[in-house]
Amino acid sequence: MPDSNALPDAAAAPAAPALPPATYLKVALPHIGAWTHYFLKAEIPVLASTAKALEDLRAKEDDVDANMITSVIQADPLMTLKVLSFAAGLRRPDHATETESITTALVLMGISPFFRHFGPQRTVEEWLADQPEAQNGLQQLLRRAERAGQFALGFAVHRGDTDATIIHQAAFLNDFAEMLIWLHAPTLAVKIRDAQAADSTLRSTVIQKEVLGIEMADLRQALMKLWRLPELLVNISDDRHAERSNVKCVVLAVRLARHTAVDWENAAVPDDVEDIAKLLNNSPRATLGFLHKIDHPILEAASLAGMPERTN
Repeated sequence: MPDSNALPDAAAAPAAPALPPATYLKVALPHIGAWTHYFLKAEIPVLASTAKALEDLRAKEDDVDANMITSVIQADPLMTLKVLSFAAGLRRPDHATETESITTALVLMGISPFFRHFGPQRTVEEWLADQPEAQNGLQQLLRRAERAGQFALGFAVHRGDTDATIIHQAAFLNDFAEMLIWLHAPTLAVKIRDAQAADSTLRSTVIQKEVLGIEMADLRQALMKLWRLPELLVNISDDRHAERSNVKCVVLAVRLARHTAVDWENAAVPDDVEDIAKLLNNSPRATLGFLHKIDHPILEAASLAGMPERTN
């Protein structure tokens, strides 16, 4: 029999409290206001790799600087969104439109306050543990976001655009509203995906309104404004102003990433290349070569990470 007077094992760590199970929306909310209200209060999990990297940095907080944390956050659009929205609440009203990078946001809040506010993060993998289709759909969307960001950055650098960093960020975050739908309404996200797969001519905005009652772009813009994200980021993310060159960088990068998600044989790619060539003041042939150069490092990184490679 164990000794009832024995001291508890000092090495035994207390069990972590069980996290409440994820809850999902099964039916669409009635209007855009209801959707935005829901997501303003909703939990946003992050990638497991992000959560682990942040805990590794937390363990050596005294030796960590803003650049070290930035490299972790910028690889995850969900964590990027959380940090930018939190930093927006720290700005003075007369600085409400100031453009911020993740690094400047971290400098604004400080390293120790960052770790205090952002404790151990709940992960996407745990949140969607019982939703394998949603996990797969979200992973594809995250990969597309990474490629869109790299394309947009390539366009901006080629053009010598002084807003290259924010253009990259806008393209990287472009699909965050859809990511939130995959996380919080996975059955509805699957329904949209299946409808588009069944009919490639179906416009995404049509099926979004049919299933969700709203368009993703409207939800994205509404949330960015309510979260008081930097004004330039909000403006560059608004595809209704695609006549502006910085917005066009984002629109075309997102479009190309979507059309080449599987391979470069999509029938829409030649039109994409033609439009990008005009943006870059280059020939379509030279532009296509330039695009492949941007894409190859992304493919190599995906291969090293164990992700399935696309066909070029």
